Amino acid sequence: MTKRFPVELVYQVFSLLIAFILVHALYVTLIRPQANAFLEQEAANAAANPEYVQQRSFYVVIKDYEQETCFVLMFWAFAILGFKGRVTWSQQKLLDQDLLRLPEDMPIGPEDTRDLVTRLRGLPDTMRDYLLPRALLTAVERFGATRNVQDVSNAARDICESEGERMESELSIIRYIAWAIPSVGFIGTVRGIGNALGQAHRAVEGDITGVTTNLAVAFNSTFIALVISIVLMFFIHQLQLMQERLVLDSERYIDHWLIRRLVN
Repeated sequence: MTKRFPVELVYQVFSLLIAFILVHALYVTLIRPQANAFLEQEAANAAANPEYVQQRSFYVVIKDYEQETCFVLMFWAFAILGFKGRVTWSQQKLLDQDLLRLPEDMPIGPEDTRDLVTRLRGLPDTMRDYLLPRALLTAVERFGATRNVQDVSNAARDICESEGERMESELSIIRYIAWAIPSVGFIGTVRGIGNALGQAHRAVEGDITGVTTNLAVAFNSTFIALVISIVLMFFIHQLQLMQERLVLDSERYIDHWLIRRLVN
């Protein structure tokens, strides 16, 4: 067998690199300068008016390194989700086509299998790797070899089940990212609380600025990480639903267009 180029692996590596470059560039050029300018303005207002109520800024909430890491991971996960979703959608479109190209009521006998195998193998290379053509080809070849309809049904079902398990296992990288994002937020929480405790002696002296600033880091990182995780999990479940529907629809397609028409 020829060794295939690892397209998906290369895509994942480059999508991570691009996500890091874009997010970091945005932080360097916009988010951190805006956050620093806002904090300086708030400090000046507080110094001028002791009763001034400080405002909040979205730039300040997302300015720290933990939040930046969470956004990089989020865009990386979205890129992988988009890649897998596009492949699943392309496979779903095949269910609207008649890959066997036979009259609907025409029975299929063992003598027809050679022609059907030729048609299925004549599909474009990318299409032959999809679930439906592979399952159909396996079923047709099994019927030509055994002439047993039950064997054909079992073979097609096994292909669909193994494909479902493979797609499920390939979601592990996205689930890892969805797990890593709250973990990164928790790291920010620990860092912020640790730094706040380091400023406790100044709080005793009446200066609570350092404590409040570091506690804000702790809470902001957790807040952003949890929000991103909630959004990401929604899209993960949507992709999983698409893949499960693809497997079930492929089984129904094979049963309707092939298995029910087989005659010994």
